[in-house]
Amino acid sequence: MAVSLDLPPAPDLVRIKRALISVSDKTGIVAFGQFLASQGVEVLSTGGTRKALVEGGVAAIEVADVTGFPEILDGRVKTLHPKVHGGLLAVRGLAAHKAALEEHGMPEIDLLVVNLYPFEATVAGGADAATCVENIDIGGPAMIRAAAKNHGYVTVATAPDQLEAIQAEMAAQSGAVSFDLRRRLAGEAYARTAAYDARIAGWFAEQRGEVLPATLPLAGTEGEILRYGENPHQAAAFYRMPDAAGRLRLGVATATQLQGKELSYNNLNDTDAAFELAAEFDVPAVAIIKHANPCGVATGATLLEAWQAALKCDPVSAFGGVIAVNRTLDAATAAAIGKLFVEVIIAPDVAEDAVAALAKKKNLRLLKTGGMPDPAAKGLTVKTLAGGLLAQTRDDGRIGEADLKVVTKRAPTAAEMADLLFAFRVGKHVKSNAIVYVKGQATVGVGAGQMSRVDSARIAARKAADAAEAADEAVPLTVGSVVASDAFFPFADGLMAAVEAGATAVIQPGGSIRDDEVIAAADAAGIAMVFTGMRHFRH
Repeated sequence: MAVSLDLPPAPDLVRIKRALISVSDKTGIVAFGQFLASQGVEVLSTGGTRKALVEGGVAAIEVADVTGFPEILDGRVKTLHPKVHGGLLAVRGLAAHKAALEEHGMPEIDLLVVNLYPFEATVAGGADAATCVENIDIGGPAMIRAAAKNHGYVTVATAPDQLEAIQAEMAAQSGAVSFDLRRRLAGEAYARTAAYDARIAGWFAEQRGEVLPATLPLAGTEGEILRYGENPHQAAAFYRMPDAAGRLRLGVATATQLQGKELSYNNLNDTDAAFELAAEFDVPAVAIIKHANPCGVATGATLLEAWQAALKCDPVSAFGGVIAVNRTLDAATAAAIGKLFVEVIIAPDVAEDAVAALAKKKNLRLLKTGGMPDPAAKGLTVKTLAGGLLAQTRDDGRIGEADLKVVTKRAPTAAEMADLLFAFRVGKHVKSNAIVYVKGQATVGVGAGQMSRVDSARIAARKAADAAEAADEAVPLTVGSVVASDAFFPFADGLMAAVEAGATAVIQPGGSIRDDEVIAAADAAGIAMVFTGMRHFRH
């Protein structure tokens, strides 16, 4: 049943006369308590927080002395008391509420400073299940929600970095806090408890082995407002989404920007795509991304060799692209990349002389992440739809030579086999329908996102011919290459387009009702073909 009260309008300024402080993270709390004391504010507190405040010269009153009820159940019950919640929830100007406070001896609480038990840190530290459960805060969220609901009269702080704003207003307004700040902090308080509960729910799902639970709570935090979305008329922000242990996947969420202008929505999207692709390889690798699709990928003995080979694939599309490397970015590679206009370079680490080599490129964004993501790691990806979310497990599928089935009369050579596996791994990161030509562990043609697989094959071949022309080579780079398809060839026409381009071996999932026709066409052309049994649609 909905509850409606005839409430008086909330005042703009509310003077802080009494505060309750109970924090796990005690950063800045003693100095803040000292400030409150200097303003004549009565401070209530508990446990370790009170001890720290008292040692800092703040005459903090034990909450139990106010409630008349001792802390019990090993600390599980200490602030869960009507005198605490009555003091937080009472509407100041409502006669009936004032009378109830007086009748039951409930002191008004104007400021609540609470941050929560470190559940995420406890999980991250590898604690057993019982310890993790014990670090689920109960009293803290209850008080936070109460104070936030009554923000017309109560100020609530849930993080150390909020104390400065409260102190500044109190100092400027004779100990009072404005309605605008109270309302903002109330919203942030509910966001914090929502994120906290989402992490706990996620952990419980993990404990049960549920990958896709009946209810999927998601909590994006540390929202960073971007200039705009994909287009100037769209608003955008980047939210970090830690797991139940508070860990972020290595990549854009963990990146430190060393130089360059502000990152945009498109920059972040492309940078994520580039870094995830570079992470697929164990040897030095470079991935060049344009509009979330690779336009050049290669491995080499060094990053510089990989860069040169990747750039050769499609130097036109590489202009204004995003570059990812899977090793510490060195000065020689940085200098080579710096000759081309690129938007972003992302690396697990960046050598000091590499930073110096790029310093004159004032707008180029240079990011270091602190490591590479694990391409085989479990996890979820989420996409919004009208009125809902689509969630699926991350595409962690990886094919090795032992997984392949040779279906043609001719088996691939060792060199072809190595290139086939490389091509299929790249194809995993190309928008469907995807066709990838590879020679010598480097892409030589990429066809992405076409409605017809035949068109993707032709576009990739056309790009390879253009690249050969740009490199003053008479023969298209696809001649003598291998080709990967992200899904099966429904007809032989797509395969024959690849053969016409010069491909000598094919890797594809198989599984079409016309597989026999496609295999026969491959045999007639004298090429080798292997089936993976796994597709990599990417929409």
